[in-house]
Amino acid sequence: MSQQLAKKKILIFIDWFLPGYKAGGPVRSMANMVEYLKDEYEFYIVTRNTDYTETLPYHGINSNSWVEFIPGVMVNYADTKHQNKTVFFKLLKEIQPDIVYINGVYSWKFSILPLLITNNYGVKKVVVASRGMLAQSAIDVKGGKKQLFLKLARILGLYRNVIFHATNEKEKQDIEKALGKGLKIKIADNLPTKEFIPFKEIIKTGGVLKLVSLARISPEKNTLYALERLLECKDLKGSIQFDLYGQIYNDDYWKYCKNIISQLPENIKVEYKGTVDADIVGETIQKYHALYLPTRGENFGHVILESFMAGRPVLISDQTPWRGLEKQYCGWDISLQAVEDRQKAEVKRLEDREFSSKTEVSGWSSALAQLVEMEQEEFYKWCEGARKRADKFVNDPELREGYKRLFNDL
Repeated sequence: MSQQLAKKKILIFIDWFLPGYKAGGPVRSMANMVEYLKDEYEFYIVTRNTDYTETLPYHGINSNSWVEFIPGVMVNYADTKHQNKTVFFKLLKEIQPDIVYINGVYSWKFSILPLLITNNYGVKKVVVASRGMLAQSAIDVKGGKKQLFLKLARILGLYRNVIFHATNEKEKQDIEKALGKGLKIKIADNLPTKEFIPFKEIIKTGGVLKLVSLARISPEKNTLYALERLLECKDLKGSIQFDLYGQIYNDDYWKYCKNIISQLPENIKVEYKGTVDADIVGETIQKYHALYLPTRGENFGHVILESFMAGRPVLISDQTPWRGLEKQYCGWDISLQAVEDRQKAEVKRLEDREFSSKTEVSGWSSALAQLVEMEQEEFYKWCEGARKRADKFVNDPELREGYKRLFNDL
């Protein structure tokens, strides 16, 4: 009788993890990954004991010890005093992992420090997930420090012995552009939430549109740009309600957003609703007709997939992997026009504490008008298209195979 092979141990370093949710996509990416693969691998996650931007530790969770998150997944929620070389090295020796998986690039404590430790310890199988941080749109935010770090990383060969985890071909190209050719890069798309929430219909009458955004209020997510496109619709016949959920990333940026909001006509209302727990994102989206997110760049975009799964079309930029949406009746992916030049100009404005953007993009007002005018029968076709797009992605057998190649073929 053959003896069953022991599961490979994967030690993960990530700044934030569940029950935290304010850091957005990376948390959801990691939670989905371990949920999908927990039967095939043993996961040990080292993370902070606080949520993004918070100082109080999670309620009811013991810090600095291994806690069973779900069967097959252990988490060590480290407080500030235990986020250091000595503790991480001790955990590395304790777990004796087959693979170390580092989430992110720029974090000193949970990206760079673990990388240095694993290099010194002699771990041969190290995977680094850039999570879109090496896209030009991400590098341009606080670009001076990031460019300096990336230059030093190339000179020192910091990533010479790692395997980069890219979620698509575009991200692979971003990694090579930022850190040079010749790196080991494997592609495995982000894993989705397994369960679809039940479809919930919403009334749609011509002349009424309810939009929602669930993302940080920040230049990267293009919040100001979204508001300015609404300003272009001032002569629109009908009403638009746009609700914003998410962390306010920059107070000065938010002031400029509020300035645009104050200029909107009576028939276009915008409200800030605070943050929403990750467990009810889908249910929240179902209260609206569409997700509205002209992001400057996403390596995946979990909230976009969650909108599809909730049965709601999306109005997004062409800077995500989700393309060709209109032909499939699940949304619109619209050009930001001369996006590279505009991004550079916006970075300059941010440095000068000037946040206004003047680019006119007629495609946005056209799509918004189409959504406003849409009646129930037509709108239902777009909701159905959204669910079909989600179903096609979630049930793609290649998703799991990508991770087998990532972890087994190192």
